[in-house]
Amino acid sequence: MNNYDKILNYAKENNGYITTKEAEALEINSTFLSNLVNDKKLERVGTGIYKLPEYPIDNFYILSKSSKNMCYSHATALYLHEMSDRIPLVYDVTVPYNYSGNLLNNENVSLRYVKDDIFDLGMIDIKTINDLTVKCYNLERTLCDIIKDKSRMDKEIYSKALKEYARNKDKNILKLVKYAKKLDIEEEVVELMEILL
Repeated sequence: MNNYDKILNYAKENNGYITTKEAEALEINSTFLSNLVNDKKLERVGTGIYKLPEYPIDNFYILSKSSKNMCYSHATALYLHEMSDRIPLVYDVTVPYNYSGNLLNNENVSLRYVKDDIFDLGMIDIKTINDLTVKCYNLERTLCDIIKDKSRMDKEIYSKALKEYARNKDKNILKLVKYAKKLDIEEEVVELMEILL
């Protein structure tokens, strides 16, 4: 199998996408990616990110590949968890305090900064609508984040998320309270849960 076929096969197996880094891991020079773009067999959709033309654009995935130190949070995480039906126009992204990557200049991103010791708290892999994997906070961390930032949240999205969580059969109240403690909002979270449950 030649390098072109390797690239196209890899992209097919990855729901249509391949990055320069992934090509490098296959020991393929990025020139092959450029040649496939010129031949209209691949489309360049971001810096170092390519997709097969017949596959849909997935902005969640493309954005997630533009920076390794990021995690979807707040209203965007609610959407990925199917707890909000409002498709984000601006993506809520949490990064460590010392973050200095290219998301800083992206007007479609609302950045939240956190200390390193809580950046990974509750981070999971989640599938987008196109079955591509991105980093996102789990439900409990997301709930803590929206409670902590409720003044910046859309009221409708906020109250719907709380009610949905209260009804969710997979909710984990112990985990929620543990996270709330680490994020210094334990009292508020416990009071809210007492009202909702």
